[in-house]
Amino acid sequence: MSDSMLAMTAVSPEPAGTSTGFDDALLQGVLARACASIMPAWPLDQAVAVNPHWRRIDKPIRRVAARLAVLGDFHVFPSRDYILQEWEAGRILPADLDVALKVHATREVCSLAAEDCVAGLAGGASIRREPLLVDLLDDKVQRNKRWPWRAAIVFQMSQTCAAYFDRHQADWRAAGSRSLYGFWRESMVGDHGLSSMLGLAGFARQLRELPVDSGEALHWALSELSLSASAWEDYFEALLLSINGWASWCAYVGWQNIPAGQDDPRLRELLVCRVAWEALLACAVPSSRKRVAVAELDANWRDFDRRVDEADAALVADELWQEALEASYQREFVQKLRTRVAPAPLRRPEVQAVFCIDTRSERMRRALEAISPDVETRAFAGFFGLPMRYNLLGTDIHRPQLPGLAFPSIAVQDVVTATGQATAEGDARSARARAVRWKRLARVDQWLGTVRWSSTTFSFVEAAGAGYLGKIAHWIRPPAGPRVDKDRIGLPSTSTDPCRPMVVGLDDEQKVELAAGILHTMGLDDRLAPLVVLCGHAGHCTNNAHASTLDCGACYGRPGEANARALALLLNDARVREGLSRRGLRIPDDTVFMGALHVTTTDEVTGFDLDLLPPQAQARWKMMEQVFVQAGDRIRRERAPALHMDEALDQRALLTSFRRRANDGSQTRPEWGLTRNAAFMIGPRDRSRDRVLSRTYLHDYDARFDEDGTVLEKLMMGPMLVTHWLSWQYHASTCDPLHYGSGNKVLHNVVDGHVGVFEGNGGDLRIGLPKQSLHNGEGWYHQPVRLTVVIDAPAASIESIVARNAVLGQLCDNGWMLLWRHEGDELQRYEQGRWLPLEV
Repeated sequence: MSDSMLAMTAVSPEPAGTSTGFDDALLQGVLARACASIMPAWPLDQAVAVNPHWRRIDKPIRRVAARLAVLGDFHVFPSRDYILQEWEAGRILPADLDVALKVHATREVCSLAAEDCVAGLAGGASIRREPLLVDLLDDKVQRNKRWPWRAAIVFQMSQTCAAYFDRHQADWRAAGSRSLYGFWRESMVGDHGLSSMLGLAGFARQLRELPVDSGEALHWALSELSLSASAWEDYFEALLLSINGWASWCAYVGWQNIPAGQDDPRLRELLVCRVAWEALLACAVPSSRKRVAVAELDANWRDFDRRVDEADAALVADELWQEALEASYQREFVQKLRTRVAPAPLRRPEVQAVFCIDTRSERMRRALEAISPDVETRAFAGFFGLPMRYNLLGTDIHRPQLPGLAFPSIAVQDVVTATGQATAEGDARSARARAVRWKRLARVDQWLGTVRWSSTTFSFVEAAGAGYLGKIAHWIRPPAGPRVDKDRIGLPSTSTDPCRPMVVGLDDEQKVELAAGILHTMGLDDRLAPLVVLCGHAGHCTNNAHASTLDCGACYGRPGEANARALALLLNDARVREGLSRRGLRIPDDTVFMGALHVTTTDEVTGFDLDLLPPQAQARWKMMEQVFVQAGDRIRRERAPALHMDEALDQRALLTSFRRRANDGSQTRPEWGLTRNAAFMIGPRDRSRDRVLSRTYLHDYDARFDEDGTVLEKLMMGPMLVTHWLSWQYHASTCDPLHYGSGNKVLHNVVDGHVGVFEGNGGDLRIGLPKQSLHNGEGWYHQPVRLTVVIDAPAASIESIVARNAVLGQLCDNGWMLLWRHEGDELQRYEQGRWLPLEV
């Protein structure tokens, strides 16, 4: 992956005849490395949670924190104000700080004592951000009379990027160059207000001298900056971080081109634009002022490594408090893990319900097992092993539904079948339904045009305004209806033919291979119930730009329904079962798989493709429907206090309350999502059953049936990395909401319908989670702890997997993740290749 990304950010050669005096090979390498430090940010409708520091995990976490602080005043560890509140509230105890000091001592010698750490909470770490040239050029007196130049640069570049990347929202799009640099240059030259905005007379004349070619512009800009070549890489990274939101979006655009092996130049073009801005301002100020600023810039950045060393030393206390915060969580967590629970009886259950590893599934599993002894629950990554691209009926949409680290390799397509049948062959019904839906969606788009075009807006309001009274009423009093499946919009409502997502494009042998691998990894190749419910999940909210953050994190921020249904249909296929039987994997004749959807906002469960269930399975599903109703009521009562809702309401009233909340277009917090996630367990259900572990991702795994460790390796390189990304998105958005959070939902303006949001009408593109997803109105509800991974497997097996996969060693050895394992009834922690007893 790293080689591909480096190739993606390579610089195209300069035009023949260009002579600049720069070492082009050196410059290309510097550009590539600077661009490769930026992690992609996925669009709003595909909320792949990412660790924004992922490209830096090859370095220790404190070193990265120090470097980012000096580069751009970024924050990796929790703020000292937050830690002070936790300390004074007694949530972090002196014993937790002592544990942190002991753990830290096994890694490096530390001169700080507990009293030094406590005294340090009175103020922040003294770290100075290295100045950019714009900071040194901007006059501090004039800055109070006009727009500060740094803010003006971010605003201009951000507005330009919004116009350049807009393909879905604006009906009138500015014409211009196909390249980002060319579009930016044209917008600069055409903006006659820049001179007054910056307070620089004659700035427009300077713009016309800006080279048309991006490569020439970079060389010209570097000549004006006169910065030592040894400082280029650090300075380029700082410039990208100064407009990190759009840099992350450009990195995502490049990421999308990896499967095709194509190079996308837009991230480096964004960097060229930012470097050119520095040079333009340098040329626009008096020459004496420029000379002083350029000399000061070079002196500062020659000294960059020393400043990072100083920052590293200043952040030791912050790293210790991060560990103390984690110890405060682990105290209770360890106690739960060490509690002995009687093993479940070895008998065939009536129903097996398989859920996503999502922390919100833990409550449902716990409730189901408490209500019915005939139900066994399991957990598996929510894409259910199908690395699929999903084509919705009658649309050109082919959306990925798999973890963000991977690329789709299997096609799933909506197929209309006869009732009681499930075959993709003979697609006449699908063809008719596709045509109907295509026309209906086209009419919807045409109708929306009457709302958007300025020439028709007022007449539309006059003619149809009264028709909006119903919608206004829904805002005043939201309806109490269940979640509406938006994927079904435009389908004929009168048709009785079911529409099913089905795997297409694979022959029988390929389907058998796929099914066998999934069953083995899921741990369902040894003992299957008569009814196996594969339960995906989705959120339910209204008027929420970040709605996909409440959907399945293992499905590219999509509902997991299509994955669950497609796998169930695959496993029910008679030819697939015959193939599995020939391999020695025999599914019992009475076993039936079905897909379902758990709506996590209201904790309701819906079953699908019920017309395919034989009578006995129908009866079992009827029983499960009642169990799900009881379980949902239990969960809603458990969740209500954190949402400031009344858990004492009767069952019907409480469900109505939750539904109204989900349908409320003014509700900024329909549910808490994955907030407060803290741990990931890989092991048999007996390790987690009958314990309240609502902050924990759970993945079923039994090392006894995985002698060669291949399943464990898949789990550590798949779901474990996904949960790490999820954990760090919440961590980063809490610890540095300015750079890695998207701000206040109430102030959001959506960019291009899906790219991201502005907070207000300007500034950088905001990435990460909105404040309302992390903050309860009084303080941070999310607790920014690093993910604690607990694996029940032999030490040698874990060690060999870590040794074969460098990324796992980087995560564990550099402090980006905490790794534990069970050793009988005890727990051990991984530290630089050693297994040590827990200090907690």
